[in-house]
Amino acid sequence: MGQVVRVIERPSSRPGIVRFETNRVLTGMGHERYQSRADAVDDTPSDELARRLFDRGGVQSLHINSNIITVTLATADSSGIREIIEDLYTYWQPGMEPPTDEELVALVEE
Repeated sequence: MGQVVRVIERPSSRPGIVRFETNRVLTGMGHERYQSRADAVDDTPSDELARRLFDRGGVQSLHINSNIITVTLATADSSGIREIIEDLYTYWQPGMEPPTDEELVALVEE
């Protein structure tokens, strides 16, 4: 369950830089720049994506403007980045179990 993000990976003319274009706006009309995971301090889609990409490793810096994600790679390998972006809005992952009715009722009664 969740919204699948469509992603197109586009190479850059500069080595070590990869651009990803999505069908979802991540920053509104603004832009965000991340030099490290520590820069992603808020609870926004762009900050969550930055945390996930830095956790993957191999990312030197990241710039997100609307629906364009520009990744400066620390290594030459961009494998797996597209999939991380595609899963950004996917809540239910394989192996997750939805709560039972009893668990939901207990949450409401608290």
